[in-house]
Amino acid sequence: MTPATAITGTDTAVDCSEAARRWTLVAAIVGSGMAFMDGTIVNVALPAIQHAMDATTADAQWVMESYALLVSALLLVGGVLGDRLGRRKVFAIGAVVFTLASAACAASPGIGALIVARGIQGLGAALLVPGSLSLITSAYPKQRRGRAIGTWSAFSGVTAALGPVLGGFLVEHVSWHWAFLINLPLGVALVALCRWRVPESRGAESGRVDIAGALLATLGLAGVVYALIEAPLHGWLAPAVVGAAVVAAVALMAFIMVERRVASPMLPLALFRDRNFAGANLLTLLLYASLGGSMFFVPLNLIQVQGYGATAAGASLLPFVVIMFVLSRVAGRLVEVVGARLPLIIGPLVASGGFALYIVPGVGGSYWATFFPASIVLGLGMSITIAPLTTTVMNALEPGLAGTASGVNNAVSRVAGLVAIAVFGVVLTHAFDGALQVNLAGLHLSPATVDAIMAQRAKLAGIDVPTGAGAATTAIRSAFVTGFRAVMVVSTVLAALSAVAAALMIRDAPSRHA
Repeated sequence: MTPATAITGTDTAVDCSEAARRWTLVAAIVGSGMAFMDGTIVNVALPAIQHAMDATTADAQWVMESYALLVSALLLVGGVLGDRLGRRKVFAIGAVVFTLASAACAASPGIGALIVARGIQGLGAALLVPGSLSLITSAYPKQRRGRAIGTWSAFSGVTAALGPVLGGFLVEHVSWHWAFLINLPLGVALVALCRWRVPESRGAESGRVDIAGALLATLGLAGVVYALIEAPLHGWLAPAVVGAAVVAAVALMAFIMVERRVASPMLPLALFRDRNFAGANLLTLLLYASLGGSMFFVPLNLIQVQGYGATAAGASLLPFVVIMFVLSRVAGRLVEVVGARLPLIIGPLVASGGFALYIVPGVGGSYWATFFPASIVLGLGMSITIAPLTTTVMNALEPGLAGTASGVNNAVSRVAGLVAIAVFGVVLTHAFDGALQVNLAGLHLSPATVDAIMAQRAKLAGIDVPTGAGAATTAIRSAFVTGFRAVMVVSTVLAALSAVAAALMIRDAPSRHA
């Protein structure tokens, strides 16, 4: 094993063999792929989990949000810990935590236990995800970094997109528990790979970990998410909702104050003085809000409304998989030829067109005329964007801050998805409730039947229709499509705004740190 090396120069990389660099890239792909794939697997498994545990849509949101909350709040800590304690060490610890939490998810007896286990899994992912990119940055010299990151983007994107296919097959033919058990052999192999093949590296800075900042960020984001998820069920003026909103506001303001004053902040606000770094993170916030928020509801639409099986729902994203695999490495090399700015304008605009195409499908219709075109265009847009975006972020700051830069950008993307799932849930629920009332009014059902359906509206398209009221199924599905379209309109606008952010803020001239 190569001894730990501090990264201090702007182009310095760990002195290791080419074989060690290749194994480091493999480990980074496996680690981030586990974290990314788990999110997409669970998306497809949610309808089965919701049915098996008699859970509401809000419960299903919390299964996703508890994971995303811990990842979002602690990614910054994970990146800084890697820089200061050893990137390989922290990365391997993340793999252990993630693997054990996956086993706990599979063994969960109820929705509450599953939500807690998912949160612990998010803690592991918070150490894995920033570690993957910082390991690559420390192992590869700057002139080769774009291609390595492009390879990482391609394979990580493929593992994330393959998640629904694999998850759908496991859910449909075995059990939803296997959506989590699949992580166990991968986690064991990853820990062994880190131990024997990945060189250690550290950043130049040392100091205390910003525990206060981490706690305030977690508390603030938890308050925001709780208020947004619970408000549609209990009302915006419910004491718990108002209290959560107040706690969130106070905690987030205190977080900013702490980060400005603490000696070793987990979010160094001075980093955002770099124009490219700030612009890339604003683009990330907008684009990943549109992606993370909207993609949460696609499997629900396909399975609960369109009647797809779990495997078919997962396979519906295969065009996205193929395009990501083929084009991400090309996009990584594209940065070296035309710079990052042009791809970061064009890519989000194309992705915006993909979200717009998701507005088209109603209830029924051929996959090839409904969801297939949207998957193709969205995959093309994200493929053009991801590698140039990641390269811009990592090249904006010196390698000694690689873990911090990666942590900030990944935290931004996770926070975007975390908040977007909650916000889009409000958008969809509001549109769904209004459309459902209108649709049911035209069916001349008994008041008792209407009341029984409306009492379950928190389940959205997962409502159990009373016996003899089969006509209400179409009304429910149509109402969900109305809400789904509203979500996709918001996604389209956010993706377009991310292209505007790139045009206004990102420049191809070298950063002052480069």
